[in-house]
Amino acid sequence: MNLLDRTFDHSTVPVSGAKLDAQAIRGVEQFLFNEARLLDERRFDEWLSVWTPEGRYWVPRHHGQQSPFDQISMFWEDAVLRELRVRRITNPRNWSQQPVTRSSRLVGQVQIDGLDAEGRLIVSSSMQLTEYRLDQRQLAARVFHKLESGDDGRWRLHLKRVNLVNLDAIFSNLEVFL
Repeated sequence: MNLLDRTFDHSTVPVSGAKLDAQAIRGVEQFLFNEARLLDERRFDEWLSVWTPEGRYWVPRHHGQQSPFDQISMFWEDAVLRELRVRRITNPRNWSQQPVTRSSRLVGQVQIDGLDAEGRLIVSSSMQLTEYRLDQRQLAARVFHKLESGDDGRWRLHLKRVNLVNLDAIFSNLEVFL
């Protein structure tokens, strides 16, 4: 599967409802909290391992952007590009990570939105991100996760869409994942 494959379902609008019991909802919340922790602690290899092989990471460039194919996106990454970015930002010779970016995420307002056409769970949440590397900046977003249940019963990321609230602002490069 390649990045230009237009058959990839990037929609975050559910086609049906999802009924989860309290324990399952708590498991979804824990998955989101753990994902944030992996990124904050720069445990990128572990973060890469929670993705499905065909999963996509998407940060739209425009408010209300419907597709990564019709307009430029800040990020539209498959497994190869995610791994490449991890290798670049963790390379000790990478000048743009001297000092390294440190971050703290606050994830809240977790909502089970429903299921996509393939039965993947669509979950949305709010995220506040404080990032520090020479300067501190605040980013806010509504984040959509499409989750698949693995054979081991654990959730796997199929799509992560980060709708930045302040994407119109002028700010320095986004080095690490949101």
